[in-house]
Amino acid sequence: MYLLGYDCGTSLIKATLLDAESGIQAASATAPAVEMQIRSLKPGWAEQSPEMWWDNLKNATAELLSNSQIDPSQIKAIGITYQMHGLVAVDKQLVPLRDSIIWCDSRSVDIGNRAFEGIGQKRCLQNLLNSPGNFTASKLKWVKDNEPEIYSRIYKAMLPGDYIAMKLTGEAYTTESGLSEMILWDFQKDRAAQSVLDYYGIDKELLPEALPTFSMQGKLSGSAAAELGLAAGTKVCYRAGDQPNNAFSLNVLRPGEIAATAGTSGVVYGVSDTPAYDRQSRVNSFVHVNHQHSRPRYGVLLCINGAGILNSWVKNNIASGIDYAQIDKYASEIPAGSEGLSIIPFGNGAERILGNSWPDGAIRGINFHVHSQSHIFRAAQEGIAFAMNYGLSIMKNMNLKPQTIKAGNANMFRSPVFCEAFSNVTGVTLELYNTDGSQGAARAAGIGLGIYKNFEEAFQGLECTKRIEPDQKLKQTYSEAYEKWIEILNKEE
Repeated sequence: MYLLGYDCGTSLIKATLLDAESGIQAASATAPAVEMQIRSLKPGWAEQSPEMWWDNLKNATAELLSNSQIDPSQIKAIGITYQMHGLVAVDKQLVPLRDSIIWCDSRSVDIGNRAFEGIGQKRCLQNLLNSPGNFTASKLKWVKDNEPEIYSRIYKAMLPGDYIAMKLTGEAYTTESGLSEMILWDFQKDRAAQSVLDYYGIDKELLPEALPTFSMQGKLSGSAAAELGLAAGTKVCYRAGDQPNNAFSLNVLRPGEIAATAGTSGVVYGVSDTPAYDRQSRVNSFVHVNHQHSRPRYGVLLCINGAGILNSWVKNNIASGIDYAQIDKYASEIPAGSEGLSIIPFGNGAERILGNSWPDGAIRGINFHVHSQSHIFRAAQEGIAFAMNYGLSIMKNMNLKPQTIKAGNANMFRSPVFCEAFSNVTGVTLELYNTDGSQGAARAAGIGLGIYKNFEEAFQGLECTKRIEPDQKLKQTYSEAYEKWIEILNKEE
């Protein structure tokens, strides 16, 4: 018996089959071979085609089934995790009316800022735990104001993961966690945020019905099954945004526990049992996957837009012909601190931790007699770690003070240089686990279907593969490099 998890990210789609009994990965596949395109029609805009996601999900599924030779009838449940905060608008035929405005798009920053004042800062923070900011509700308001013909034809406005689930089942739903990441959840009233809907003039009927995160959310339709090569009627039992799901995949479910990830963006995500907010909304609070009204769980998230995308930019533009493993090797030959070279990674849209400002990326302190290509490789990875630590300092003021942070052994956390920089600049022990988002989605589908009686059963097979502790000899070097980085950031802002 197997569980299928889909991780629908910004760069690629990953599909994983998990053996339900052992909790061990049976097979996985990704698509496309090159990262999916992000279209930027204007500075600060970022869009992707929902049909592109579906096409690559089909390709990943075909490769998965071909490699594994597993009978599709043995796949009992499907779980979905997805890039957060995007907007997909569909008509009554459930066809997208436009490309998705994705998470790192900055066009609605001013709309969210005006709403923060118009609704009232105190009311927003107490009820929404956030400013409306540059999130899905504000993106929908942008469509309403700038594309009225498209807006008039919207049947449902949803998140990227809701769209994928809809393609699988033919039914449009979301979750309470999903509404919270849209900034359309009222934490005081435990319902859709009417204050935001009223202020933006958005009809509540445009929102899909919210289902429990772990639940029977539909069955694979005959047409979708034919496209995917799966068995019609396979149950879809879970969906969650990539960061709540990343925390779940690492068994980060209890108050005080912290997870991190560093894919296209860099994220630190902590769990709390009390509603907490940053007065400047530089980090954001959402409904966590295991939230219950009788036992609340909130996910406090800091996001750095410019993380792995900086590493990708370096690979494609400075390290042409060199793969990531070679980049890591060359970076490891440079001493900690990159001999004075600093890189600011904020070049991928408005940064929440900087109050939705956009200082752009920057390379500072180049000495033509000292610095080489390898210095840039290392400084980029250190800059990403420094940016995440900057955000973590805000979380610490919200009473989240980690001693240990968990991460999957994936993306940037595969790099020893990045792990060293992250552990030493944050001063915490970093634990890496044999998991990723697609495995987490598969385990969660097992909970949603009832195969696992509790969370403990679902995490059989999850193991810590490596621990990185701060090095007392390096902490001072990283501290000095971080202070210099902060000075440069303040000048850039």
